[in-house]
Amino acid sequence: MDVSALGLDIIEIHRLRQALARHPRLAERLFTPAERAYCDGHADPAPHYSARFAAKEAVAKAVGRHLHWQEVEVMADFGGRPCLRLYGLSAQWAGVHRGVTFLLSLSHSRDNAVAAVIMLSPPPSLPEDEPYQRVIV
Repeated sequence: MDVSALGLDIIEIHRLRQALARHPRLAERLFTPAERAYCDGHADPAPHYSARFAAKEAVAKAVGRHLHWQEVEVMADFGGRPCLRLYGLSAQWAGVHRGVTFLLSLSHSRDNAVAAVIMLSPPPSLPEDEPYQRVIV
């Protein structure tokens, strides 16, 4: 089964800024403690929260179903690039146990934040009894 897919989401930063101001516990519902620490460490946290919100929506679009907010976490890899970690049922629904991986790109301007997610399935394995053909390019 091919589970490769693309998810894309864009959000107006002022809308999330207003929602967070109106509902002080919203950040706790939507973001993990590590995500909140990262975003709150910036002078203006709203663009960073917005990019992470867009990433969670983009993951859901790539997977094809709504996921639990706290089970999709945007982190930085060792090089500082954004990456995703899925936990619990969300990881199960996405097929992480089958080797599904994700690529993530985040960006924001003064007004908008955007996230693109590519969901990659592992290459199919060849049956043990099928002869292997090597292709040289």
